Amino acid sequence: MAKGRGSAVVVFVFLSVLVLQFEVGSAATFTVGDSKGWTFNVAGWPKGKRFRAGDIIVFNYSPAAHNVVAVNRAGYSTCNAPKGAKVYTSGKDRIKLVKGQNFFLCSFAGHCQAGMKVAITAA
Repeated sequence: MAKGRGSAVVVFVFLSVLVLQFEVGSAATFTVGDSKGWTFNVAGWPKGKRFRAGDIIVFNYSPAAHNVVAVNRAGYSTCNAPKGAKVYTSGKDRIKLVKGQNFFLCSFAGHCQAGMKVAITAA
């Protein structure tokens, strides 16, 4: 009987490690704005979604019409990209979230002020 319990413990430990590896190693991918893509009035898009550090967010847009700029809280609040901010221009940008708050905006004239900005908090 002791041998059966030992085997069950080994199987349980093995399965637990397997589940932990899957959960830790699996990042989710989210498309900002869902099917509409990176466009105006996306500030509320993160509501109801759960983000984790390491998740990938995808910005789909026309590079002739928009861009994506990673900014800090002050830049987000004022719609001004700080000097040295990372600017993405591919139209299919994939950005890995860091733990805490992640802020993005479009720096084309008037776009951020018209709601083309998003703040995402990753656990």
